[in-house]
Amino acid sequence: MRNNSHFAKHDPQDNAGLYEKIRKMAQKPSIPKGTRDFSPAEMARRNYIFNTIKEAFRLFGYHQIETPAMENLSTLMGKYGEEGDKLLFKILNSGDYLKGVEDAELGERNPVKLTNKISEKGLRYDLTVPFARFVVQYRGELQMPFKRYQMQPVWRADRPQKGRYREFYQCDADVVGSDSLNNEIELLSLIDFVFARLKVRVAIKLNNRKVLAGIAEVIGAPDKLVDITVAIDKIDKIGIDNVNVELMEKGLSEEQVARLRPVLELEGDNASKLEKMEAFLADSPSGLLGIAELREVLGGFDDLGHQCEADLDFSLARGLNYYTGTIIEVKALDVQIGSITGGGRYDNLTGVFGMPGLSGVGISFGADRIYDVLNQLDLYPSEVSSAVKVMFVNFGKAEAKAAMSMVGRLRREGISAQLYPDEAKMKKQMAFANAEKIPFVAIIGESELEQGKVMLKDMHGGTQELVDVDGLIERLK
Repeated sequence: MRNNSHFAKHDPQDNAGLYEKIRKMAQKPSIPKGTRDFSPAEMARRNYIFNTIKEAFRLFGYHQIETPAMENLSTLMGKYGEEGDKLLFKILNSGDYLKGVEDAELGERNPVKLTNKISEKGLRYDLTVPFARFVVQYRGELQMPFKRYQMQPVWRADRPQKGRYREFYQCDADVVGSDSLNNEIELLSLIDFVFARLKVRVAIKLNNRKVLAGIAEVIGAPDKLVDITVAIDKIDKIGIDNVNVELMEKGLSEEQVARLRPVLELEGDNASKLEKMEAFLADSPSGLLGIAELREVLGGFDDLGHQCEADLDFSLARGLNYYTGTIIEVKALDVQIGSITGGGRYDNLTGVFGMPGLSGVGISFGADRIYDVLNQLDLYPSEVSSAVKVMFVNFGKAEAKAAMSMVGRLRREGISAQLYPDEAKMKKQMAFANAEKIPFVAIIGESELEQGKVMLKDMHGGTQELVDVDGLIERLK
């Protein structure tokens, strides 16, 4: 007798569980908040930005390096201030990462203590600290002063919002082994060069850490420099009134906050700002040194000539503890977005890795924010979106063979070309070329095959002409 037991009805509860399991498996995949996918068209635009910046780095004499995505936490921690340390992505140790952790320690729920036991590595927060580690590790092989550039992604456990991502690219240029302010002047010129090429109107904001230290000294709070810089770095985000509240919460008196406010709201041209601040810092030697450095840097930049604005902003702090001199920040003038480039002078960074006394200065282009700016202003050249210059229509085996020969010749001449892979209707192939924004279509039919020529169609103008291979190369170049 046939066994029909496997045809028995399932329990409805079991079916519900099965359907739920299938539903979960079929859920639309997603990516973490604060990260992005990029389509071919978007990558073409991003590569336009990367290539523009990379070419500028090359013209200014910088050498490319790369460092790992992850560093030892001992390399990263303590370099960005308390706020920055909180934004580091930590990586769990491989295998049994809870090995050596007592139940009592888990019960304490002390994140700092627990992290030290279960995580030894972290994703890089920026490219500057890994670069400092690189310089110390390979100091015997580097010619000083050393000019490096680096274009890689970084990660921050920040709250995602417009213009702020958890994964984003930085494009850094740094000079180490030189105290000369000519380096600052050159970096400002590099910023001006890049944004002129990208056709983005920007303002470069400048300050000096020595000026900030002098301000803290003059208002009677030299021990509160870090608290002051962390707070005033938020002026654009939360407003000066809320900054003042935070400063008083950090221990500044009402009188000290009142003395600080006019400095942060100083107006006028750069020359008058320098004069007013020089008078304010009359009793602070370090503050006056910062004023002298700003005057030299601004003067040198003006002597070179520049298209962008350059403005002194004594509220600019950039909240990173490793800056010791000039501080640089760049804002787009035609788009509401945060800083799109920043940097400054750091004299002590390599000291924490056992190499004191090596001064450096650098900048970082925020490629992702620059990408957002160019998208909003639609500043890309028309040819950026075209990955392929010409597509050959496929009419069959013999025609395709001739086309492939021409495609190979064009590629050797540096012209991007492709053959439509399938023998399909002409309408379908032309629609593909239009969708891909391919500017030219090459047609080899029966008559063209006999003549050893090709019919070249301009997809924008609608014109077409019969040419040989040499004529095709000349036309496309």
